Amino acid sequence: MSNPRKNFLHTLTIALKKGVLHRKKNLLLLGFIGLGITALGIKQELVKAQGTKFTNPQTAYINNWQNASFPVENFQGYTSAFGPRGRGFHYGLDLAAPQGSYIRSWWTGKVVQVLEDSRCGTGIVIQSGSWEHVYCHVQGRVETHSGRRYLVDRRGGVMLPQGQVLPAGSRIARVGMTGRTSGPHLHWGLKYGGRWVDPALILREMYAQQTKQLSRLEHRYLSLRNRQTISHK
Repeated sequence: MSNPRKNFLHTLTIALKKGVLHRKKNLLLLGFIGLGITALGIKQELVKAQGTKFTNPQTAYINNWQNASFPVENFQGYTSAFGPRGRGFHYGLDLAAPQGSYIRSWWTGKVVQVLEDSRCGTGIVIQSGSWEHVYCHVQGRVETHSGRRYLVDRRGGVMLPQGQVLPAGSRIARVGMTGRTSGPHLHWGLKYGGRWVDPALILREMYAQQTKQLSRLEHRYLSLRNRQTISHK
């Protein structure tokens, strides 16, 4: 199973080394997260019914969200927000993508469960400290080999064992239509300390920090270029 990393800041760093900066292009790539969330009108808060508030210090329990990965490739849009839906509650964020698109681990962590049920379908739960990230409706099935459970998607080249430790950005599965779903998408859920969290809040924090980092890198690049220009005069 390959573990490619598609990190916007890493791509930008390479560009800087070559003396090339495409700010507008990079901001558009980063901006699709914020624009998608705004279009849905998602509330940036923890479910009030859970009886707790999710404060900014908790979202920034580390000072750097740069290593977090957007959880799906070939992203097309947000199709169902976190919050009340019908007579129930939707404990996650649905991200549409073409069937077969690869899903990436949002954060470095341990696969604590691979599962199959009628609602989530084939799914994965990853533990990262106080966080749990849940991925539902993925392709494949759960199989047991030598007493160990695996998520197996042979066509996609995925054989993910329960108990595996993965770095952020690892390809862990593919978008499917298992479980209760009317179209191909990833249902992505997040828990902090056992309580459900709006994933859009986390994406907003990721976007804000990556945008700041991009601006700092641009400033450094422009300062370096100006110094080089002055030294050659």
